[in-house]
Amino acid sequence: MKALRYYGAHDIRYESMDDPVPQSERDAIVKVSACAICGSDLHIYHGHGFSEDIGFCVGHEAVGEVVETGRGVSRLKVGDKVMIPAAVGCGSCRHCLAGVVNLCEYGMGSCYGLSAKLQGSQAEAVRVPAADVNAVLIPEGVSEEQALLMTDALATAWFGARNADIVPGSSVAVIGLGPIGLMAVESAFVMGAHVVYAIDPIAERRALAEAAGAIALSPDMAIDTIREATKGRKLDCAIEVVGRDETVDLALRLVRARGTVSVIGVQQSRRYAFPLERFFAAGLTFRAGTCSVPEELPTLFPLVQSGRLRPEKYISHRLPLSAGSEAYALFDARDAGALKMVLTPD
Repeated sequence: MKALRYYGAHDIRYESMDDPVPQSERDAIVKVSACAICGSDLHIYHGHGFSEDIGFCVGHEAVGEVVETGRGVSRLKVGDKVMIPAAVGCGSCRHCLAGVVNLCEYGMGSCYGLSAKLQGSQAEAVRVPAADVNAVLIPEGVSEEQALLMTDALATAWFGARNADIVPGSSVAVIGLGPIGLMAVESAFVMGAHVVYAIDPIAERRALAEAAGAIALSPDMAIDTIREATKGRKLDCAIEVVGRDETVDLALRLVRARGTVSVIGVQQSRRYAFPLERFFAAGLTFRAGTCSVPEELPTLFPLVQSGRLRPEKYISHRLPLSAGSEAYALFDARDAGALKMVLTPD
């Protein structure tokens, strides 16, 4: 099959690799109909990956059709249209069965496309371990593109907003307006936020946030503008969607005493100087972490089916998988309005 493979910094190649095969009777093989590039894939693209491996297939957002199942798969059949959430678990423990795969009791929680251990889904086909749990049937009223964006991006945005303790009337900042940040803006409004400040250095992305009802600010204006608008009280909560020390620090500076900071930008910082004295004195709540997609889907499916959330509107490019190298470069440079990049096998 053809796939996008990682060989080093800025070196993603469209190449042949072995077709995926079941490694357990609980596995399924899914023919990929569409996949997407996530902002966290750029960590790998920049050479700051999660493994020393090279030549592995990247990507963790995909939808497709089941083409093979092991004897131990009972909930899926050949021909089923499924979404493949970014992370997987053992599929047997109480946490995985409840959809919280990042608490897998057997330590089998993993993510596609970080190493050769679990090959990614930016390919013509992908192996899904423990498929009865780790592949999800696309429900009626959810399009393929909507399902694709629910495999990570929308679920992570909702998780970040939920972790921010948003209630009706809340004032919120969202820092970083890539696809997940823009979906976090909309999620905050669905949860009842009174006002959302959307912060990003790119004017085009700020315009998209404004179209969703937010007050858009460049990072250099955020602190002064919000302090003046709130008469010094600052905001109830902030969602950080970038994954950099300076944006985490900005989030901490924007919230009021006893406010909440929710960090969902993928972090690789090992030396962040956490302002513990200020954090302690203000009585802040700080949450950081990754989303377990299946945990969020029961809430998200009806919101998407009813049209209250429309994640597909943030797709900026639809390209063939063979253009994957160019798509990565375009996404990294944020050129030509690059936002959510969707790839389909040729």
